[in-house]
Amino acid sequence: MPLYFTKKNVEDKVTNFINSKKRVGLVPTMGSLHDGHLSLIKKANINNDEVWVSIFVNPTQFNNPEDLNKYPRNLKNDIKLIKKISKNIHIYSPSEKEIYAGTPKINVYNFKSLDKQLEGKFRKNHFNGVATIVSKLLSLLKPNNFYLGEKDFQQTLIIKKLIVIEKINVKIIVCPTVREKNGLALSSRNKLLNKSLRDKSSIIFKNLCYLKENFKSSNLFNLKSEIIEKINSHKNFKVEYLDVADTKNLKICKKYTTKNSYRAFICVKVNEVRLIDNILLN
Repeated sequence: MPLYFTKKNVEDKVTNFINSKKRVGLVPTMGSLHDGHLSLIKKANINNDEVWVSIFVNPTQFNNPEDLNKYPRNLKNDIKLIKKISKNIHIYSPSEKEIYAGTPKINVYNFKSLDKQLEGKFRKNHFNGVATIVSKLLSLLKPNNFYLGEKDFQQTLIIKKLIVIEKINVKIIVCPTVREKNGLALSSRNKLLNKSLRDKSSIIFKNLCYLKENFKSSNLFNLKSEIIEKINSHKNFKVEYLDVADTKNLKICKKYTTKNSYRAFICVKVNEVRLIDNILLN
């Protein structure tokens, strides 16, 4: 399987795809692939003539240097997993130097309120960092379709806003969250947990489901307080946020109304590992 490490090789391949009018899909990843990533790659492989998988741990979206250093990396295994899907998938795994000439710089965007809530409150400039790398990948690889996971729902809204701001002609395809048998949303960060903590992390999705069951009939403040208390009662677990927000603009909901569509968003720190998840409520 070819690895297109140089920008020139990538540009030549992209030009070839454009000239031959091939439909191209891109799955952006930071590597350490799991079944969630693979589900996106499989869908892209079915629906496009050519598929790119980018593997790049993007420094500009980490506000914590320690988190960046600890992020799991295993390029050799990632290539093996992609090969099992198709030997014709193209992998773009650039160096930091290739992506960011000199010191990495973050583009600053006006996402209105989309980046102010939830993850945005706890990770300063995170979404500007995400948007910066996504803009670079879309500009270089010029895909027709761009595949994202629903687990990072806030990020999907940010990227949809980004392509409007930058007038990029690409279709955003959001795919369902893939979960472990116990309900824990798949994430590369799950690998940083031992088996016991990974098993106990099932309480995150269980409590999201509990919130969904009681959302319409309960006082939302009391319901959220109950769930936070439940999760925090477990050793090594600490809820960073739990909110219900409008699915279109992420405006935080204080009281249910039938006029809007809502999602519950949660972040739980298990030791120092941040686990995020969300669920559609209505």
